[in-house]
Amino acid sequence: MDRDQVWQVIDRERLSLADLFDDLSPQEWETPSLCAGWRVRDVAAHLTLSQMGLIPVVAAAVRARGNFNRMVHDTAVRQARLPTTEYAPRLRAMAGSRKKAPGVSHLEPLIDVLVHGQDIAIPLGRTRPVPAGAAMAAADRVWPDLFPWRAERKLRGFRFAATDCPWSAGDGKLVEGPIGAILLLLTGRGATLPQLSGPGAADLGGLWATDHARR
Repeated sequence: MDRDQVWQVIDRERLSLADLFDDLSPQEWETPSLCAGWRVRDVAAHLTLSQMGLIPVVAAAVRARGNFNRMVHDTAVRQARLPTTEYAPRLRAMAGSRKKAPGVSHLEPLIDVLVHGQDIAIPLGRTRPVPAGAAMAAADRVWPDLFPWRAERKLRGFRFAATDCPWSAGDGKLVEGPIGAILLLLTGRGATLPQLSGPGAADLGGLWATDHARR
């Protein structure tokens, strides 16, 4: 996908997520998302911060003492104090804009909207299709950063192949499935493991279960 196509997908995903937000009940807003320790409300709040400017980002980084993950969490929690009726209009207002947070490419907002959309939809039992071409571009961006520093080192020794588009990566036992399910796995979500098959799928599921049992 070229840059313009990526932004078109981001716009569509933001607008469709805004429609989903309009439909959520008070109980659904408080439902735990796929992000550990984050409610649906917190994830939605985080998505409305995708256009933070340089000065707010620097201020947030200072408050978090340079810890990126803490900064992301803390800014989302602060934003989540807003009424839930604020999130849909804020997300709609971002559609058509090419503004993004400092230091990221156009692919990071794509990853955010695709993955966090599932972080919200899956725990709520909502069906939210993942566009295969966009997920493939997101997976291409995520994959090079997996090793050696990310917690997803457990994915070493497996070959991942999408069944709905021409995407594959890795070496080892084959794990197959929809590219959307693979993207969520690459970004640390095990919720899509039941959608995967192949000789390596059972081994991967065992590793995931063992890892979470240790926490």
